[in-house]
Amino acid sequence: MTLTQAVEAFPESSGRPAGAAPAPLPTDVRRRVSALARTSRLLVACDYDGALAPVDTAEPGTRRPLPEALRALRELADLPGTVCAVISARPLRDLATLSRLPGEIRLVGAHGTEFDTDLTITPEGVGPDSEPSGKAAALELLRDQVEATSTLYIGGGDGEEPVFLRLSGADAGIRVGEEPTVAAHRVPDTPTAASLLALLAAERRSWVFGERPTPIERMSMLSNQSSVALIGPDARLLWFCHPEPDSGALFAEVLGGRQAGVFAVAPAHGGRPLGQRYLPGTMSVCTRWSRMDVTDYLAQGTPQGRTDLIRVISGVTPATVEFAPRPDFGRAPVRIVSRPDGLIVHGAEFPIALYAPGVEWEIDHDGFDDVARAVVHPRSEQPVVLELRCGTDSLEPSALPESELRHRTGAYWSDWLDTLTLPETARQLSARSALTLRGLCTPTGGVMAAATTSLPEEIGGVRNWDYRYCWLRDGALTVQALVTLGSTAEAEAFLDWVHRVVESLPGPEMLRPLYSLRGTDLGPEEVIDSLSGYAGSRPVRVGNLADHQVQLDVFGPVVELIAHLSSVRGTLADRDWELVRAMAEAVARRWHEPDHGIWEERDEPRQRVYSKVMCWVTLDRALTLARTYGRDADPTWQGLREEIAAEVLDKGWNEEAQAFTTAYDGTDLDAASLHIGLSGLIDPADERFQATVTAVEAELRSGPTVYRYHRDDGLPGGEGGFHLCTAWLIEAYLLTGRRAEAEELFKHLVDCAGPTGLIPEEYDPVTERALGNHPQAYSHLGLIRCAQLLDRF
Repeated sequence: MTLTQAVEAFPESSGRPAGAAPAPLPTDVRRRVSALARTSRLLVACDYDGALAPVDTAEPGTRRPLPEALRALRELADLPGTVCAVISARPLRDLATLSRLPGEIRLVGAHGTEFDTDLTITPEGVGPDSEPSGKAAALELLRDQVEATSTLYIGGGDGEEPVFLRLSGADAGIRVGEEPTVAAHRVPDTPTAASLLALLAAERRSWVFGERPTPIERMSMLSNQSSVALIGPDARLLWFCHPEPDSGALFAEVLGGRQAGVFAVAPAHGGRPLGQRYLPGTMSVCTRWSRMDVTDYLAQGTPQGRTDLIRVISGVTPATVEFAPRPDFGRAPVRIVSRPDGLIVHGAEFPIALYAPGVEWEIDHDGFDDVARAVVHPRSEQPVVLELRCGTDSLEPSALPESELRHRTGAYWSDWLDTLTLPETARQLSARSALTLRGLCTPTGGVMAAATTSLPEEIGGVRNWDYRYCWLRDGALTVQALVTLGSTAEAEAFLDWVHRVVESLPGPEMLRPLYSLRGTDLGPEEVIDSLSGYAGSRPVRVGNLADHQVQLDVFGPVVELIAHLSSVRGTLADRDWELVRAMAEAVARRWHEPDHGIWEERDEPRQRVYSKVMCWVTLDRALTLARTYGRDADPTWQGLREEIAAEVLDKGWNEEAQAFTTAYDGTDLDAASLHIGLSGLIDPADERFQATVTAVEAELRSGPTVYRYHRDDGLPGGEGGFHLCTAWLIEAYLLTGRRAEAEELFKHLVDCAGPTGLIPEEYDPVTERALGNHPQAYSHLGLIRCAQLLDRF
């Protein structure tokens, strides 16, 4: 039943002419409802007479609440983190009889002194006009009991003003009717209050559970290295940050739905996309419909601090365009102003323009942030070009024709790709992985671990992390993969980045696991409460507390990178040798300490096998570099290397588990412990390593994927299998002569790639869906490594 039907069914209680629709919600009320929908613990409380049941015509003993209001309250009460109550002057027995509300909605009668729960209130001063009011005190009791982070109170009868006076902070009071009020907001009548509750229920349901999300692996990344963006399979701009990839999001639809920004292009006649692909050898994405294409790319060659996202609509059918940027993850109010050649956006900390000559826009000023819409008419000989320009408000024509800019941008990637030596195994997917890894490398030398934040490791779970930063480990492994393909520029830039970071510290042993892309410390980890999260997976996080952890494995990948790079160059740079010495000194000072390990568990540090192995790698590769390039090694390094190896072999092996375990203090397994053989610390033919491979296979592999571990790590919920761990097991299979198993598991890894060849962090073999941040550097470097090994073995 619609609200109009409800009013027609109960015309005597509507206070409006039969069939009349509710009044539009005032702008301030809609904005407040939107904010309330996004609080973690919401208490919704209503007066009965005036708020739920109209008082204009019905006799007090026959007043019934509007069906639409009852339906909305039921929907709200069914949502997690939401409590609903009715607080009335009527006796509790009469209130229950008249309202016929279900048990999940709290009832408070007799001016707030009679509860249907075990709450109690002192009856002194009770009455509709008394101070302090019993209703106000009852609301406070409810708020404290449910630990509400925000409270909405809707009142329309007598005695509501003391309740409104008690509200503060994130709370909201809404007066029904025209009487003078201290409430911050007002609606004209009960049907409008019912529509308010219905809107709140719809928005909160969307926030709690998230809108139907795009499958993670079906999102395609754009990059010009200074910026990245994600395009959905229907050409919606799902993710884009500015001025840098780890800045606030301008479009975050993937994490917050339409409220977090929209830039959509679709054929006016409707219809589903026929497919999406990268233009060969580039980071430009083409989405195709019948009689229409949309090509998206981030332009190369723009001035520093400016990003141009180009959208080219070609074909012979009209297209609709919707444009609604939402700066700072949707938290900054936006105004859009139309100009002859496009749009100017106000509200961000940087200028924004949408250059779109010839497009006629309609701008919806609905009291929320503005939305611009247009219908465009591409022709076969003349596409429609939309240029989103961040960092400038210029609407001047571009210096280059779009076709030339597209060619130049594409050549930046394809010319580089032509210089690589790609494996024959999965050659095309390896090429896309190489382009993806390069797309995650930034001009500062810092390397993103992934392009996104808070894509969940479990749908609906809390394991949602921000991966848009540079980890020493991830960055070193990423550029090392590119070195093995024949590209060294990214490694040189990354090592420059590492040098700058080390030079800012009192000593190399003080290195943190990760830094901003510029090499600076991260700010505090923040939760964006206003975003619903991917498929309702909250919290959405910005920042990463792991930057304060102790992770002693980070030195090994940096030294191993220098070894690979020096081998390709045929020389070891003095500056890089000094960095090797610094890493070895850091290991000498700290290798014996417990740490949080590669997986950054938010639990107590342990003596982890993988971390010790990487400390061994640091010294082993340092000694090899010294021998190869005639450098003077510290005389203590060799003895320390042997000491670490001996301790790992002694304390890392567990007879009960028949494997090298996670740490010295338990029998739990960790896929990272495979590195005891992958690194060369132990011969892969050693029975203990082969037993460890078998144990990891038995306990951590699940069909097409491999989990990191199954232990309690101090966080609720679970996660999917980790693609990098799958790659490690493939390598371990090959080293132990199990090629058939390696080929089978590699095929599964290939199958986990999305339609355009991108791979996120994890895969859930139960629900058969991708999980985690996307695209993930670990996953792509793991695929390249396995393809190379399959060529070699």
